Amino acid sequence: MGILYGMVARGQVVLAEFSATQTNASTVARQILEKMSQGKNDSNSSFSHDRYIFHVKRTDGLTVLCMADDASGRRIPFAFLEEIHQKFVKTYGRAIQSASGYAMNEEFSRVMSQQMEHFSTDPNADRLNRLKGEMSQVRSVMIGNIEKVLERGDRLELLVEKASTMQGNSLRFKKQSRRYKNAMWWSNCKITVTLILLLSLIIAYILFAFVF
Repeated sequence: MGILYGMVARGQVVLAEFSATQTNASTVARQILEKMSQGKNDSNSSFSHDRYIFHVKRTDGLTVLCMADDASGRRIPFAFLEEIHQKFVKTYGRAIQSASGYAMNEEFSRVMSQQMEHFSTDPNADRLNRLKGEMSQVRSVMIGNIEKVLERGDRLELLVEKASTMQGNSLRFKKQSRRYKNAMWWSNCKITVTLILLLSLIIAYILFAFVF
């Protein structure tokens, strides 16, 4: 059911009220105003009555009150009271201090009706839950981004491993090439020496045959 009744008062002077259903909420609300008139400090209070809870916010001599079912808890009703307080002060300003009973009722009762509907039915009206939802979305995005980074990290790690493997193969190839080059050099040296020796022998044989 949500929030069923709302009231704005200066001291015990009711300036505006609205009831979404037929109850004795107005009578109980006046009793609460009378009881709280003894104190002057700003406060947030809650009073149980039958199956309902009356939530009261008093700030700078202005009292904003609502009645809600027990299932609504405290957070949503007090968020409603804060919204009503801000709208009322912004709309009427200094006129609040000298206004007579129900002076703002015709206009502001419609505002209370709209806000009661909003806070009773719209999940986004609860700022904390809305923030939790937004934080959850941000967390999901962060997790998604982290997973992408991790996947990219895996790919980078794989590339590093491949690069390391290629580097190792390159070093092995260089060593093998150097060994092959050295082997070919020694082979060429041997062939050259052998050819020189053969050529020397041939020349020596020819000279020996010519002399004798």
